[in-house]
Amino acid sequence: MITIEYCREMARYNAWQNRGQMEIFKSMKPAELRKDRKAFFGSIFATANHLLWGDQLWMSRFDGGLGPKCGGADSVNLHEDLQLFLGDRLRTDARIERWAKGLNQIDLVGPLTYHSVMSDREFSKPIALCAVHFFNHQTHHRGQIHAMLTAAGQRPNDTDLVLMPDDA
Repeated sequence: MITIEYCREMARYNAWQNRGQMEIFKSMKPAELRKDRKAFFGSIFATANHLLWGDQLWMSRFDGGLGPKCGGADSVNLHEDLQLFLGDRLRTDARIERWAKGLNQIDLVGPLTYHSVMSDREFSKPIALCAVHFFNHQTHHRGQIHAMLTAAGQRPNDTDLVLMPDDA
């Protein structure tokens, strides 16, 4: 069974990993961030935009707040400007952490019914499964970004969950 502690730790892990990647983004030239690296979404920046878009979409389902400002087909173009992306990423990570900190165990019981913009159909799945998917989606795409950063000569932080600092 998924627990609120799992959600809280994964929200903290998400923010820690994103902060590390954002520091690298700030040190890179825009052309390097946007270079097609033959990944699923092409570039580092396109993948980072899709990840942010997905986080905003799932949070709108979990907390009832606003979703991303564009549809799924445009997820890779959520932001054209790095500074706007960075601010939005920080705000979204804070939103995820607030949501996780406010959870009670009962909040992870029962179905979550939502409309998938990518599949254009309605789903009803256990909310606990949706929460696991949410954090898995983050890890999956951050792993792609990590690989592209490494191939670009950058040195991303460790990604092992057990290496996360207590104060992250």
